[in-house]
Amino acid sequence: MTYSIAHLSDSHLRAGALASSPAEALHTTLRSVLAIDPPPDCVVITGDLVEHGTAEEYQVLQEVVAGFPLPLKLVTGNHDEPGELVAAFGESALLGQSRSTHYAAEFTGFALVVLDSWQAGVPSGRLGAEQLAWLDGALASLRKKPVFVALHHPPAPVGIPFLDGMRLEDEDELADIIARHPQVVRVLAGHVHRTVTAPFAGTTLAVAPSTYLASGLTLNGSIPHYRADPTSYLLHLGDGPQWVTHVVPVSHASAPIAGF
Repeated sequence: MTYSIAHLSDSHLRAGALASSPAEALHTTLRSVLAIDPPPDCVVITGDLVEHGTAEEYQVLQEVVAGFPLPLKLVTGNHDEPGELVAAFGESALLGQSRSTHYAAEFTGFALVVLDSWQAGVPSGRLGAEQLAWLDGALASLRKKPVFVALHHPPAPVGIPFLDGMRLEDEDELADIIARHPQVVRVLAGHVHRTVTAPFAGTTLAVAPSTYLASGLTLNGSIPHYRADPTSYLLHLGDGPQWVTHVVPVSHASAPIAGF
């Protein structure tokens, strides 16, 4: 049997007068996910759910995802605020029925382990020794099925110097843990606003694009300003140790969508 997980990222929802465009983009992407037949077993959004981490913005997120019929999991990004995220979604399925921004969720054909790489006041990420120890234990308990590890900040350079300067700071420590657990079939990330794949610690790092705006492919060290490129998301598809990743277009005339 084949299983799948839809991987979205960086919706950057706002409240107030600027709310409509990113909210509409996320809603359209979720409708596109529902057009897949058979539907994915899970959907994950790898951080920067909202722009400023306010309660009002998380209310917008609640309204956008209300009624979405598939299992949906949320990841904390540097634009988020963990306390407000837990206040809005703690103990719900969106945070794995926990009151923590790092948690594990099991599905029939795989498991998802979500990490929180947020740091106060800086755009780079860090997991810290306590969370890394928790991850090691969580993976040890999930040896019998494929595992996806999801976080916001890529734990490896992506070739865009400006963004590589704000990636995960303790990437080597994360790599040591991932390498000890060969059942990890993908490390999922966001933050870059572009689709990127790279080898990482014996598995594959898959960075999903933003549902809203793309980063320019700026290789010379300058700021990769946001662009209104066509949007997409990733679909990870497979069974056991064998998985493939598809890029699914959203914002073009022929993209199929469904309602919810």
